Amino acid sequence: MDAFLLARLQFAANISFHILFPTISIALGWVLLFFRWRWLTTHQTPWLLAYRFWTKVFALTFALGVVSGLTMSFQFGTNWPGFMEKAGNIAGPLLGYEVLTAFFLEATFLGVMLFGHERVGERMHLIATFLVAFGTTLSAFWILSLNSWMQTPSGHEIIDGQFHVRSWLAVIFNPSFPYRLTHMLLASALTVSFLLAGLSAWQLLRHTTNRSTGKALRTGLTLAALLVPLQIFVGDLHGLNTLQHQPQKIAAMEGVWQTEAGAPLLLFAWPDEQKRRNDFAIGIPKGASLILKHDANATIRGLDEFPNAHPPVKPLFFGFRVMVGTGVLMLGFSWLGVWLLWRRGWVADRLPRWLLWPLAAMSFSGWVATLAGWYVTEIGRQPWIVHGLLRTVDVVAAVPSPMIGLTLAMYLTVYSLLLLAYVGVLRYLAEKPESVLLDPHAPVQSRAFV
Repeated sequence: MDAFLLARLQFAANISFHILFPTISIALGWVLLFFRWRWLTTHQTPWLLAYRFWTKVFALTFALGVVSGLTMSFQFGTNWPGFMEKAGNIAGPLLGYEVLTAFFLEATFLGVMLFGHERVGERMHLIATFLVAFGTTLSAFWILSLNSWMQTPSGHEIIDGQFHVRSWLAVIFNPSFPYRLTHMLLASALTVSFLLAGLSAWQLLRHTTNRSTGKALRTGLTLAALLVPLQIFVGDLHGLNTLQHQPQKIAAMEGVWQTEAGAPLLLFAWPDEQKRRNDFAIGIPKGASLILKHDANATIRGLDEFPNAHPPVKPLFFGFRVMVGTGVLMLGFSWLGVWLLWRRGWVADRLPRWLLWPLAAMSFSGWVATLAGWYVTEIGRQPWIVHGLLRTVDVVAAVPSPMIGLTLAMYLTVYSLLLLAYVGVLRYLAEKPESVLLDPHAPVQSRAFV
């Protein structure tokens, strides 16, 4: 493999591992705020147990997100110095804003969340939880702003080959930013929803439940049942925006090789990039035109209009279908779970085992959908690192291939071990008795709300 491909694979490995943890922590912070608020308003111990259990999960997730984020940032200097040299006037400040306004905020008040149960009042503890949740969302705001600018650049000018800001508002609120941010926040919420439901289902299957298990399961299923339809709606808007600004990405996702009116919606096919056709295609006639332009006879631009300037087809074609297929499963199981809970008086213990097993298996289904969607987004930008303006191959460092290959192997080994450890710790926490969740030195009843 050449150095360029290895550098891309290394960055892909780093971002793939890193994105798993912010995908959980962004929405889990708000779920913790909900648990804490419910404890303060009802004084029901199960809500306190839920808060303390999922705070442990949040802390573990946050730690791994920080560690993997640091290694990822190093690669801007080691493998991609040309990017910061040419676009650093935009990327540098946005990354700096993320650290100054978001990371310090969540890192500081996370300490209050973890160690302040008996040291600060209930109101201060609730405020700390809110600030951590707000910080994680603010972090996503800045990172998604930079990523969206790379997809749909605006508000800049190029002087002597370098990008300079003409309008920070136009840079930050670029044409695709609102759709990408909303889509990502909903993806995080759905990831957390199925993690809540999945770990709770595992506790029911293993007979290691505590008084918070039912609360967490109901919260997860209800949240997912409400948000999956909203994500479908936002995804449609995001697709229309992508069609407007990156039509070659849509053409690759749908396997449209030649511009055609009434393009079919391919449910399955095997794209052949050499012969530029789809083998074994099964599709719905005119479906792609109907979904993308809300007109069954509308014309969809094909990849033939973008010679040497469109992304590889297979990763986008299959990645998009993995994301959508996982979303359909989420919709079906969340609605089925809520319906069965309603029929059984909202008692989690009454759910059938044939439903608990799939829910447990889907604990990390949000990761699958998020990674698939992220690959579609990032690979779909190729061959550009800043869409239409700066090619990826022009900013890679001249690092020898063996050096990149060695560090890539080391990254993959460490990340695999960390991922196994993370899942193992979650299982360990899920199977611990209730007494571990309740601090023996803390009173069960809430202190004064001061």
